[in-house]
Amino acid sequence: MPAAKDGKRTATRSRAPSTAGHGGESRADVFACFAQDASGRLSPDRLLKVLHEAGILRDDPRIAETVAHLDRVRPAPPVTGPLLLTAEEFTAATRHNRGIIERAACGRLAVPDFPALVADLRRIHEEVRADRSGAVASYIPQLARVDPDQFAISVCTVDGQRFSIGDADVNFCLQSVSKTVGYCLTLEEHGPDTVHRHVGREPSGQGFNELTFNKAGLPHNPMINAGAIMSCALIQRGLDAADRFDFVAETWKRLAGGRSVGFNNSVYLSERNTADRNFALGYSMRERGAFPPGTDLLATLEFYIQCCSIEVDARQLAVAAASLANAGVCPLTEDPVFSSQTVRHCLSLMSSCGMYDFSGEFAFTIGLPAKSGVSGALMLVVPQLMGIAIWSPRLDGHGNSVRGTEVCRRLVDCYNVHTYDLLTGTGAETGKRDPRLKRHQSATEGIVGLCFAASRGDVNEIRRLAACNVPLDAADYDGRTALHLAAAEGHRGLVEYLLAKGVDPRPVDRWGGTPLDDANRSGHRDVARLLAEVAGTPRRPAP
Repeated sequence: MPAAKDGKRTATRSRAPSTAGHGGESRADVFACFAQDASGRLSPDRLLKVLHEAGILRDDPRIAETVAHLDRVRPAPPVTGPLLLTAEEFTAATRHNRGIIERAACGRLAVPDFPALVADLRRIHEEVRADRSGAVASYIPQLARVDPDQFAISVCTVDGQRFSIGDADVNFCLQSVSKTVGYCLTLEEHGPDTVHRHVGREPSGQGFNELTFNKAGLPHNPMINAGAIMSCALIQRGLDAADRFDFVAETWKRLAGGRSVGFNNSVYLSERNTADRNFALGYSMRERGAFPPGTDLLATLEFYIQCCSIEVDARQLAVAAASLANAGVCPLTEDPVFSSQTVRHCLSLMSSCGMYDFSGEFAFTIGLPAKSGVSGALMLVVPQLMGIAIWSPRLDGHGNSVRGTEVCRRLVDCYNVHTYDLLTGTGAETGKRDPRLKRHQSATEGIVGLCFAASRGDVNEIRRLAACNVPLDAADYDGRTALHLAAAEGHRGLVEYLLAKGVDPRPVDRWGGTPLDDANRSGHRDVARLLAEVAGTPRRPAP
């Protein structure tokens, strides 16, 4: 997108029909990407199904004209039979939304193999929901009444591919997740130099509401309570209270793709009545002269609690996270909500301070910007790829969602999305898959990683690959499987693991060799004996 003079990017959207796609596909080529019936015509339902499988949902504003066109031309009763489109009718139906439809049909979106990501998210949701450790936040009475077993995962890529599972349509309060947008708004309005004269940018190493400040008497960073209160003191100081709140709520709406956000008044009142620590933080900062001159402290504290009480659902939070992953531009509306510089600053502090006093461990293990809230919300950003929202109210001792943290850990185990995974590699060396690759590329890397781990006897790596849906009986170009390589190297423990997982004990490579042949050839008699017993074949004498 072209850059504007103020540092923001101007969203552009082509509305004219074209004869070729971004990759040079003609109209006929794109039409051919969709399965058609014997007459050579295309069912609109098939078109929408292909888009849905690619993550482009029916309510996506970028295909609104196409959906409306198809609804208009569907035959009305008493006419029966499906509507089928010719190539010319397909062109007419898609002329306003051609770009995103072409990219989805040709596998050129941010996550080309979106069904594989969906399958992993379904599996992770099923596995993690069994964890009932932790407890809901009890210091805010209304939050203590939330059903603790609710659990949602939602994802949105920078190309607007979306998927949600679980309680994704249940509203919850942002709580500390609101601090991200509050900080971004201060940067947009004042710039980093002015903002950081009032709030630091270092991790505190303390709890999120700890009564502590840096050596200059300022809040340690904008991602803890004291720093977020300071952000609220800086946002649109010239507006009245109602307009200031509307300004923040409207920003969340823009980030979330245009869907209006809510406000939970009961949570607001409950939190306000139990906000002694936040009031203490505010008065301590005023005593230290940290606030800008003329700050109305009580109004600022009210504003802060109101921002925490804004409600969204997991789908909205995932789109907002994707907007940050997309350098401030909402993927669904192409609205440049924040400048890329603002997002860079925010993601930097989310990486170092976004998970309370667990931030260092989270950065080491997960390696991605994130922000959590005591409502059980967790917003994870994979820059230039996707945003993920997890909501599960049970919290650990740090105030982070137990299930949310575990979902993040499992995703990073499967995919090379840790900030420094580029240094350690993927596939053969780590067993991780690259979600940016097309299906056949990812599968090939998984098989290579499997064989590499088997040759080293790395059982833990094999387990992780299995968790990432890499088939344990997969073979490379020469027909060599993990069992072949484990047998050839004499890794008995790995051989036992593979056999216990139901791997065929008699696979044949391109030269007609079996794992038993490899074990015998290499003189690994105990492994050969094991394979012979399982395969029901007499063991050959070692040469």
